[in-house]
Amino acid sequence: MYKMYIMPYRFEPCYTGEIYHIFNRSVGQQSIFSNSSFYTRFCDLMSYYRFDKPPYRFSEYIRLPMQAQLESYKRLTSQKQLVDILTFCIMPNHFHMLLRQKQDDGIRRFATIIQNAYAKYFNTKTNRSGAVFQAMFKSVRIETDDQLLHVARYIHLNPYSAKIVTSLSDLENYPWSSFVIYMGHLKGDWMEQNTLLSYGKTIEALKKYTFDQADYQRLLSVESHLYHD
Repeated sequence: MYKMYIMPYRFEPCYTGEIYHIFNRSVGQQSIFSNSSFYTRFCDLMSYYRFDKPPYRFSEYIRLPMQAQLESYKRLTSQKQLVDILTFCIMPNHFHMLLRQKQDDGIRRFATIIQNAYAKYFNTKTNRSGAVFQAMFKSVRIETDDQLLHVARYIHLNPYSAKIVTSLSDLENYPWSSFVIYMGHLKGDWMEQNTLLSYGKTIEALKKYTFDQADYQRLLSVESHLYHD
């Protein structure tokens, strides 16, 4: 059954080369992704800060002239990465990711940077101050191939389980999840897709594997029962 693969969260060191399920919620479970500009900013931060040493803060980078942005990003992509991003899903008040740590302390650095950068952006846009995310991201180490596949499916089904989308066709086109990238509807060259697809999961097989569990996961309300705070 699906439930056995979703382990209770715990704080733990992250080891280089290992894959982790990373997730966090907003303070007070308030909506912090209320429109496309907020979602887009978080995706951009994930893409940008997966690299080890960006020469600019993202807020500075996007103010560069276009040619300077292109040149800077080209140099950036030649750097080592902190993490590989295997899957993600952004929901109105929380996010999930499957990350492979590429260098020591990479996941902690990556998650800390994107949360802090997003919090600053969100507070500026909404004229507020204070914490946006709950104190520390949570992590669960992926220990088996089955767990990897089940957690990836769990992450991709989040919008359907929470009834953010009402149909599986809408889930396939939910723009703030890696599922739409795996399905080929959006470009996502900043993601590492080979790992998940290496388990014999063609795009159609991955779609079927995900959809086969959809109604069961929605019924169980896995999100509220297994990832409560």
